[in-house]
Amino acid sequence: MTLPLAPGPDIGAYSLHHSSFPFAGEQRGNQVSEHKSDNKSKKGERIAKVLARAGVASRREIERMIGAGRIRVDGKVLHTPAFLITGGEEVRVDDKTITTKTPTRLWRFHKPAGLLTTNSDPQGRPNIFEHLPKTLPRVLTVGRLDMNTEGLLLLTNDGELARKLELPATGFSRRYRARAFGHTTQEQLDRLKDGIMIDGQMTKGIDAVLERQQGDNVWISLTLRDGKNREVRRALATLGLKVNRLIRISYGPFQLGDLGRGAVEEIRPRVLRDQLGHLVRIDMPEPARAKPKHRHKRGGKSAHRRW
Repeated sequence: MTLPLAPGPDIGAYSLHHSSFPFAGEQRGNQVSEHKSDNKSKKGERIAKVLARAGVASRREIERMIGAGRIRVDGKVLHTPAFLITGGEEVRVDDKTITTKTPTRLWRFHKPAGLLTTNSDPQGRPNIFEHLPKTLPRVLTVGRLDMNTEGLLLLTNDGELARKLELPATGFSRRYRARAFGHTTQEQLDRLKDGIMIDGQMTKGIDAVLERQQGDNVWISLTLRDGKNREVRRALATLGLKVNRLIRISYGPFQLGDLGRGAVEEIRPRVLRDQLGHLVRIDMPEPARAKPKHRHKRGGKSAHRRW
C-alpha cells in the first residue's frame, strides 16, 4: 500500500506533457471516453499509470478517484481509467491543474520507532509525514513499517515504482534485526524456512539466523521475501518469542547503513537507474555543459614563451 504525503482529498498539482504520445481520446457531453475507431493504430499511456508514476496515488486509488468523478481531462469529467494520455491535455485532480511530471526519485528514510506510516490517524498519533523535511516533494511510501518498528523505509515520488517494489514477484527481500524475549536455538529457527500461515496463506520461507543470546533476550537476523503484515512478529511468536525491538536494515539492494535516525537521503539517479531501471523508466538528468575555456589572443602577454 502506498500513501500520499498530504491528507484529505487535496491531491496537489502535477502536469503531464508526453509529446511522444498521439491523441487517443474523445469527449462526449460531460464525459471523456475512449475512442474506439480512430485510435486503434495510435499509442498512448493510460491515465492511471501516468498519474501513478507522477506520484499522485497508486493505480488502484486513481481508478477509485476516476469512479468518484474527481479527475477531469480538458474540462470534462473522466469516467474510464482506460483513457490514454497523449500529450497536451489539461488534467485536473480535485480541481487542481496537473503540473510537469518530475523525474523518478527515491529516498532512504530512517524511520524512528513511535511513528505511524500513514498521513492521518483518528487517534491523533504522530506519523512519519509530520517529521519529513519540508523541502521534500509529495512522496509515497514503499510499503509500510509498524508504529514500533524502526529502520529503513523507502520514499518515492513515483507511484508506479512504489507498486512494483512492493510486489513479491519483483523478488526484493527485506532484512531485519529483531530482539525478542525468550530463548531459542538455530535448529528451532530453521523451521521458519518452510514459511508460516498468515491470514489463511503460507508465506515464503524465512531465513532466520541466531546472532546471540543476551540474558532473557535473543538477537536474530531475518530475511523475508513476502513482507506481509507483522510477519516477523508472527513468525517468531510461533517459536514462543515476543519481539520487543525490530529494525529493518535493507530493502532489496538498498541498505540502512549508517543513516542517522530520522534522517532522509536521496539515492543518486545513476544508482537508481542501475538498480531499478528494469522496473520503470529512469531519466537521467542532463549533464551540465562545461564552460568554454578562455583563449588568449595572439600577441598577448600569455602568448610569449620563456626560453
